[in-house]
Amino acid sequence: MDTAIQNEFDEVIDYSFASGLGDVHRDGWIVLIGHGLTGDKDRPISVNIARSLNHAGFDTLRFSFSGNGGSGGLFTEATISKEADDLDCIIQRVSETYPKIAYIGHSMGGAVGLLQASRDRRIDALISVAGMVHTRAFAEAEFGEIVPDAGIMWEDPDFPLSSNFMNDLSVTHQSLSDRIPSVGIPWLLLHGSEDDVVLPYDSEFVKRIRGDSVEYRILEGANHVFDTPEQMKQLTAEMVSWLREIL
Repeated sequence: MDTAIQNEFDEVIDYSFASGLGDVHRDGWIVLIGHGLTGDKDRPISVNIARSLNHAGFDTLRFSFSGNGGSGGLFTEATISKEADDLDCIIQRVSETYPKIAYIGHSMGGAVGLLQASRDRRIDALISVAGMVHTRAFAEAEFGEIVPDAGIMWEDPDFPLSSNFMNDLSVTHQSLSDRIPSVGIPWLLLHGSEDDVVLPYDSEFVKRIRGDSVEYRILEGANHVFDTPEQMKQLTAEMVSWLREIL
Protein backbone atom coordinates (compact mmCIF):
# COMPACT_ATOMS: atom_id res chain seq x y z
CA MET A 1 0.00 0.00 0.00
CA ASP A 2 1.29 3.43 -0.88
CA THR A 3 -1.78 5.66 -0.73
CA ALA A 4 -2.60 8.16 1.99
CA ILE A 5 -5.08 7.29 4.74
CA GLN A 6 -7.04 10.05 6.46
CA ASN A 7 -9.52 9.99 9.30
CA GLU A 8 -12.88 11.74 9.25
CA PHE A 9 -11.21 15.02 10.27
CA ASP A 10 -8.90 14.84 7.23
CA GLU A 11 -5.94 14.16 9.50
CA VAL A 12 -3.33 11.99 7.80
CA ILE A 13 -2.63 8.65 9.49
CA ASP A 14 1.04 7.74 9.39
CA TYR A 15 1.57 4.05 8.68
CA SER A 16 4.15 1.49 7.58
CA PHE A 17 3.13 -1.44 5.39
CA ALA A 18 5.20 -4.58 4.94
CA SER A 19 4.52 -7.70 2.91
CA GLY A 20 4.67 -11.19 4.29
CA LEU A 21 7.83 -13.18 3.61
CA GLY A 22 8.77 -16.82 3.79
CA ASP A 23 7.55 -19.88 1.97
CA VAL A 24 3.90 -19.55 3.04
CA HIS A 25 2.28 -16.20 2.28
CA ARG A 26 -1.04 -15.73 4.07
CA ASP A 27 -3.00 -14.64 1.03
CA GLY A 28 -5.97 -12.39 1.68
CA TRP A 29 -4.95 -11.50 5.26
CA ILE A 30 -3.58 -8.27 6.66
CA VAL A 31 -2.73 -7.61 10.30
CA LEU A 32 -3.23 -4.08 11.63
CA ILE A 33 -1.10 -3.10 14.64
CA GLY A 34 -2.21 -0.32 17.01
CA HIS A 35 -0.02 1.12 19.78
CA GLY A 36 -0.68 2.17 23.35
CA LEU A 37 -0.89 5.48 25.17
CA THR A 38 1.99 7.88 24.31
CA GLY A 39 3.23 5.35 21.74
CA ASP A 40 3.42 5.34 17.96
CA LYS A 41 3.95 2.92 15.10
CA ASP A 42 7.73 2.92 15.52
CA ARG A 43 7.87 1.82 19.16
CA PRO A 44 9.87 -1.42 19.49
CA ILE A 45 6.84 -3.53 20.43
CA SER A 46 4.97 -2.59 17.23
CA VAL A 47 8.05 -2.96 15.03
CA ASN A 48 8.94 -6.37 16.46
CA ILE A 49 5.40 -7.69 16.21
CA ALA A 50 5.22 -6.65 12.56
CA ARG A 51 8.61 -8.17 11.77
CA SER A 52 7.69 -11.52 13.30
CA LEU A 53 4.38 -11.63 11.48
CA ASN A 54 6.03 -10.73 8.19
CA HIS A 55 8.44 -13.64 8.59
CA ALA A 56 5.42 -15.86 9.22
CA GLY A 57 3.91 -14.77 5.89
CA PHE A 58 1.48 -12.06 7.01
CA ASP A 59 1.17 -8.63 5.45
CA THR A 60 1.14 -5.99 8.19
CA LEU A 61 0.21 -2.36 8.60
CA ARG A 62 1.37 -0.65 11.79
CA PHE A 63 0.13 2.87 12.29
CA SER A 64 0.12 5.86 14.62
CA PHE A 65 -3.25 7.03 15.88
CA SER A 66 -4.06 10.66 15.14
CA GLY A 67 -2.22 13.05 17.44
CA ASN A 68 0.59 10.54 17.89
CA GLY A 69 3.89 10.01 16.12
CA GLY A 70 3.88 11.29 12.56
CA SER A 71 0.09 11.35 12.22
CA GLY A 72 -1.88 14.57 11.98
CA GLY A 73 -4.00 15.95 14.80
CA LEU A 74 -3.38 16.93 18.40
CA PHE A 75 -2.34 14.60 21.20
CA THR A 76 -4.78 16.36 23.54
CA GLU A 77 -7.62 15.13 21.30
CA ALA A 78 -6.41 11.52 21.24
CA THR A 79 -9.01 9.40 23.06
CA ILE A 80 -10.16 5.79 22.82
CA SER A 81 -13.32 6.94 21.03
CA LYS A 82 -11.43 8.98 18.44
CA GLU A 83 -8.81 6.29 17.93
CA ALA A 84 -11.56 3.76 17.23
CA ASP A 85 -12.78 6.10 14.52
CA ASP A 86 -9.22 6.23 13.15
CA LEU A 87 -9.19 2.44 13.06
CA ASP A 88 -12.52 2.45 11.25
CA CYS A 89 -11.05 4.62 8.48
CA ILE A 90 -7.99 2.38 8.19
CA ILE A 91 -10.17 -0.72 7.94
CA GLN A 92 -12.26 0.95 5.27
CA ARG A 93 -9.15 1.50 3.18
CA VAL A 94 -7.48 -1.90 3.60
CA SER A 95 -10.75 -3.82 3.13
CA GLU A 96 -10.72 -2.64 -0.48
CA THR A 97 -7.78 -5.00 -0.99
CA TYR A 98 -7.92 -7.55 1.83
CA PRO A 99 -10.94 -9.76 2.56
CA LYS A 100 -9.53 -10.83 5.94
CA ILE A 101 -8.40 -8.41 8.65
CA ALA A 102 -6.81 -9.09 12.03
CA TYR A 103 -6.17 -6.35 14.55
CA ILE A 104 -3.54 -6.36 17.29
CA GLY A 105 -3.82 -3.65 19.93
CA HIS A 106 -1.38 -2.97 22.75
CA SER A 107 -2.56 -1.39 26.02
CA MET A 108 -4.94 1.46 25.14
CA GLY A 109 -4.77 0.17 21.58
CA GLY A 110 -6.32 -3.00 22.99
CA ALA A 111 -9.26 -0.98 24.30
CA VAL A 112 -9.62 0.52 20.84
CA GLY A 113 -9.71 -2.97 19.36
CA LEU A 114 -12.38 -4.16 21.79
CA LEU A 115 -14.55 -1.14 21.04
CA GLN A 116 -14.21 -1.46 17.28
CA ALA A 117 -14.48 -5.25 17.06
CA SER A 118 -17.73 -5.16 19.04
CA ARG A 119 -19.38 -3.15 16.26
CA ASP A 120 -17.40 -3.92 13.10
CA ARG A 121 -17.88 -7.20 11.28
CA ARG A 122 -14.97 -6.47 8.95
CA ILE A 123 -12.53 -7.53 11.68
CA ASP A 124 -11.98 -11.29 11.53
CA ALA A 125 -9.55 -11.81 14.43
CA LEU A 126 -8.56 -9.80 17.49
CA ILE A 127 -5.44 -9.91 19.66
CA SER A 128 -5.30 -7.80 22.83
CA VAL A 129 -1.80 -7.34 24.24
CA ALA A 130 -1.98 -6.04 27.81
CA GLY A 131 -5.35 -4.76 26.67
CA MET A 132 -7.00 -2.06 28.73
CA VAL A 133 -10.61 -2.67 29.80
CA HIS A 134 -11.10 -0.85 33.10
CA THR A 135 -10.22 2.57 31.76
CA ARG A 136 -11.52 4.59 34.71
CA ALA A 137 -9.40 2.59 37.15
CA PHE A 138 -6.38 3.13 34.90
CA ALA A 139 -7.01 6.88 34.77
CA GLU A 140 -7.34 7.13 38.53
CA ALA A 141 -4.26 5.01 39.23
CA GLU A 142 -1.94 6.73 36.77
CA PHE A 143 -3.23 10.30 36.63
CA GLY A 144 -5.64 10.75 39.52
CA GLU A 145 -3.43 13.32 41.26
CA ILE A 146 -2.74 15.37 38.12
CA VAL A 147 -4.90 18.34 37.13
CA PRO A 148 -6.24 17.87 33.57
CA ASP A 149 -5.36 20.64 31.11
CA ALA A 150 -2.60 21.77 33.50
CA GLY A 151 -0.45 18.69 34.09
CA ILE A 152 1.42 16.15 31.99
CA MET A 153 1.52 12.37 31.70
CA TRP A 154 4.34 10.49 33.41
CA GLU A 155 6.37 13.70 33.83
CA ASP A 156 6.80 14.03 30.06
CA PRO A 157 6.01 17.51 28.66
CA ASP A 158 5.41 16.03 25.21
CA PHE A 159 2.23 14.41 26.54
CA PRO A 160 -0.12 16.89 28.23
CA LEU A 161 -3.02 15.44 30.20
CA SER A 162 -6.27 16.76 28.78
CA SER A 163 -9.73 16.76 30.33
CA ASN A 164 -10.92 15.43 26.98
CA PHE A 165 -8.80 12.31 27.47
CA MET A 166 -9.77 11.82 31.11
CA ASN A 167 -13.48 12.29 30.43
CA ASP A 168 -13.38 9.75 27.60
CA LEU A 169 -11.69 7.16 29.83
CA SER A 170 -14.49 7.61 32.34
CA VAL A 171 -17.22 7.27 29.71
CA THR A 172 -15.70 4.23 28.00
CA HIS A 173 -15.16 2.38 31.30
CA GLN A 174 -18.63 0.84 31.41
CA SER A 175 -19.03 0.79 27.65
CA LEU A 176 -16.07 -1.54 27.18
CA SER A 177 -17.29 -3.97 29.83
CA ASP A 178 -20.72 -4.03 28.23
CA ARG A 179 -19.26 -4.69 24.79
CA ILE A 180 -17.22 -7.76 25.69
CA PRO A 181 -20.05 -10.22 24.85
CA SER A 182 -20.50 -8.57 21.43
CA VAL A 183 -17.07 -9.56 20.13
CA GLY A 184 -18.00 -12.63 18.13
CA ILE A 185 -14.68 -13.38 16.44
CA PRO A 186 -11.61 -15.37 17.49
CA TRP A 187 -9.96 -13.41 20.29
CA LEU A 188 -6.57 -13.88 21.94
CA LEU A 189 -5.66 -12.16 25.22
CA LEU A 190 -1.95 -11.86 26.05
CA HIS A 191 -0.71 -10.31 29.29
CA GLY A 192 2.57 -10.18 31.15
CA SER A 193 2.45 -11.44 34.71
CA GLU A 194 4.55 -8.47 35.89
CA ASP A 195 2.54 -5.76 34.13
CA ASP A 196 2.06 -2.90 36.60
CA VAL A 197 0.56 -0.42 34.11
CA VAL A 198 -2.48 -2.34 32.86
CA LEU A 199 -2.95 -5.11 35.38
CA PRO A 200 -3.55 -8.71 34.23
CA TYR A 201 -6.94 -8.35 35.95
CA ASP A 202 -8.26 -6.65 32.81
CA SER A 203 -7.58 -9.71 30.64
CA GLU A 204 -8.78 -12.04 33.40
CA PHE A 205 -12.02 -10.07 33.54
CA VAL A 206 -12.64 -10.70 29.83
CA LYS A 207 -11.83 -14.37 30.26
CA ARG A 208 -14.31 -14.73 33.14
CA ILE A 209 -17.08 -13.25 31.01
CA ARG A 210 -16.27 -15.11 27.79
CA GLY A 211 -14.96 -18.41 29.12
CA ASP A 212 -13.68 -20.84 26.51
CA SER A 213 -14.74 -18.59 23.62
CA VAL A 214 -11.49 -16.62 24.07
CA GLU A 215 -7.89 -17.66 24.54
CA TYR A 216 -6.05 -16.15 27.52
CA ARG A 217 -2.35 -16.64 27.95
CA ILE A 218 -0.29 -15.16 30.76
CA LEU A 219 3.37 -14.62 29.90
CA GLU A 220 5.36 -15.28 33.05
CA GLY A 221 7.88 -12.59 33.97
CA ALA A 222 6.85 -10.20 31.19
CA ASN A 223 6.19 -6.52 31.85
CA HIS A 224 3.87 -4.07 30.09
CA VAL A 225 6.03 -3.45 27.02
CA PHE A 226 7.80 -6.83 26.73
CA ASP A 227 11.11 -5.00 26.55
CA THR A 228 13.59 -7.87 26.74
CA PRO A 229 14.43 -10.15 23.79
CA GLU A 230 13.09 -13.15 25.69
CA GLN A 231 9.76 -11.46 26.50
CA MET A 232 9.33 -10.27 22.91
CA LYS A 233 10.17 -13.68 21.49
CA GLN A 234 7.57 -15.30 23.71
CA LEU A 235 4.95 -12.67 22.82
CA THR A 236 5.38 -12.90 19.06
CA ALA A 237 5.57 -16.71 19.11
CA GLU A 238 2.18 -16.83 20.84
CA MET A 239 0.68 -14.50 18.22
CA VAL A 240 2.05 -16.37 15.24
CA SER A 241 1.01 -19.76 16.63
CA TRP A 242 -2.53 -18.60 17.36
CA LEU A 243 -3.04 -16.90 14.00
CA ARG A 244 -1.90 -20.05 12.23
CA GLU A 245 -4.38 -22.08 14.29
CA ILE A 246 -7.40 -19.96 13.35
CA LEU A 247 -6.73 -19.77 9.61
